[in-house]
Amino acid sequence: MLPIGFYDFADRQLVSDIEQLTVDKTYDLNNPGRFIDGKEAVRQAVYKLLRTQRLRSPVYSADYGLESDDLSGKDCDYVCIELERRIAEALLVDKRIVGVSGFDFVVKKGVIYVSFIVSSVFGEFNEGREFRYV
Repeated sequence: MLPIGFYDFADRQLVSDIEQLTVDKTYDLNNPGRFIDGKEAVRQAVYKLLRTQRLRSPVYSADYGLESDDLSGKDCDYVCIELERRIAEALLVDKRIVGVSGFDFVVKKGVIYVSFIVSSVFGEFNEGREFRYV
């Protein structure tokens, strides 16, 4: 048996990470002067990540954003497969996001609309985005 109050450093680090995630607040892009946190903040982070071209802005690190410009002109099936992989990779950089699943693609006249489910430490939500591939 372990003494009362004993904890492993790894357990304490996990608690510290969870505490950090629960107090993260950010500005609401749709309502200046208002702060958001939790699932709402994660949803906003997903919105920003998917609309930022990776490796294009000196403000963000090389890991931030989605690389999709090079998919223009490629075969539709290839673009769908790559979008699924790239979206999941881009979103999983955020420590609050634990999974991306349920991808669904609708293709109409050179536009692919992709929808998917984002699983975060605060719960799940649906997200989607349009991409031109022609």
